[in-house]
Amino acid sequence: MRDELDDIHALFHGAPRTTEFKKLRKRIVRMTREAIEQYGMIEKDARWLVCLSGGKDSYTLLAVLHELKWRGLLPVEILACNLDQGQPGFPATVLPKFLEDMGVPHRIEYQDTYSVVVDKIPAGRTFCALCSRLRRGHLYRVAREEGCSAVVLGHHRDDILETFFMNLFHGGRLATMPPKLVNEEGDLFVYRPLAHVAETDCEKFAQAMNYPIIPCDLCGSQDGLQRQQVKQILDGWEANSPGRRQVMFRALTNARPSHLLDTNLFDFANLVRNADANDESVKVDLKAGEVPKLR
Repeated sequence: MRDELDDIHALFHGAPRTTEFKKLRKRIVRMTREAIEQYGMIEKDARWLVCLSGGKDSYTLLAVLHELKWRGLLPVEILACNLDQGQPGFPATVLPKFLEDMGVPHRIEYQDTYSVVVDKIPAGRTFCALCSRLRRGHLYRVAREEGCSAVVLGHHRDDILETFFMNLFHGGRLATMPPKLVNEEGDLFVYRPLAHVAETDCEKFAQAMNYPIIPCDLCGSQDGLQRQQVKQILDGWEANSPGRRQVMFRALTNARPSHLLDTNLFDFANLVRNADANDESVKVDLKAGEVPKLR
């Protein structure tokens, strides 16, 4: 890692010179590069809309992508974007000033989705689901207007794990945030390059760089979220068995359809023993809708 005053990008100016920070920075860069390569995120002459919320994760994402670009490992054009959703108390000048000072090409988009959410969501309910959908719609629009092929988000390993357990506990399905997907319209990729990076690493990195963090609870609807409950469960498991999160994350990359119960993923009905493979007498051919008799 270079640490001179003319470092790779203004985003890294004043970076700590400690061995611990250098290892942290190297680890985040390596894991981000691995995810980008593993999930095939690079297109030739692509332009990425990198979404910046002002939280620790998005700052980390922006900095690491610029480092990879400087190293010649990310041949894409980067446009940072912040969507100001009109939340009360949102410090609207923080991100524009930060991005201008850092020399980062950017677009600030103002859309008062907060008022829409408050009007639609009953008192006492959380705003996150509707807020997220509205935000994503505006980001897709901005990406199209700016000629971008991908919307790039700062979700990390722990977000992916928490979403998996949210779906498991409350959604009745095995699913999570994929590192790469195509939007419903089919014209944009959605990337999560920090998919392998731990939340604690993002937090340590952003704090060490002294980035101007904007809290994510300005709307006041965060208390009692199911996601927070899941996070507490995972924190407890991690405290009792350090490394548990990484083991669970690794499991998401090692699915065995034949050891689950989804008949759309594995053809249990036509599963036969080797000895029965050519024996027609062991195969049952039921007519559509026919219920076999019990013996």
